Amino acid sequence: MMKHLPHPPSGLIDPQLLMLAYRGGIFPMADSRDDPEIVWVEPRQRAIIPLDGIHVSRSLAKTLRQGRFSVTCNTAFSTVVDACAAPRPDLAGEDGESWISERIAASYCLLHRMGLAHSVECWRDGVLAGGLYGVGFDRVFCGESMFSRIADASKVALCWLVAAMRASHLELLDCQFITPHLGRMGARVMAQAQYLEQVRQACRPATPADNYTALPVGFSSVLERASSPGYDIAHSLTQTS
Repeated sequence: MMKHLPHPPSGLIDPQLLMLAYRGGIFPMADSRDDPEIVWVEPRQRAIIPLDGIHVSRSLAKTLRQGRFSVTCNTAFSTVVDACAAPRPDLAGEDGESWISERIAASYCLLHRMGLAHSVECWRDGVLAGGLYGVGFDRVFCGESMFSRIADASKVALCWLVAAMRASHLELLDCQFITPHLGRMGARVMAQAQYLEQVRQACRPATPADNYTALPVGFSSVLERASSPGYDIAHSLTQTS
């Protein structure tokens, strides 16, 4: 189901509207980078990656163990969004046009400044090699997009994201649409109604016994708890995948 809504006078999508949409299983897309209009998308089928079911290949596990990338969280959010929005014929239409318009990118940067959107970056020799970004609320993280300039960089970012979500005691990793790449990483498809039920469960009221935290807190704990966090991540993810 798709619904067109007028954009607010400021030019940005209202953050409250954005978060309300995500809680209802809806997200915005655009037809091109410079398109001022947005389309609200509610897929009939939803892709998620179970946090205990991510698939890590032997070669990817080796890359993680060897620490080939330096990995950070929320260090270069706008740069990651811009890289994800660059024309990519492999992930977009024949013209390679991105669905991440300038308006959408600016709206997510505002969410980031509000602490509601996060990025994971992979660096090689001080240069950004890949990463991902998405929206976080309650025990949910909705992955929006990822990119790689060096082989395995986005896969490493995804593994670190899963490890950080586990450390934060988050529960649901949404990746919107299934792709061959995500399928190889363990993504599976469910009906939108089933997805919305999982969102509802993940947004249940907190209790004194709850110990879930925001994604950056979990990321910091992953980074600090071992001398070789990449090795630990590879070990933990291959034990459960």
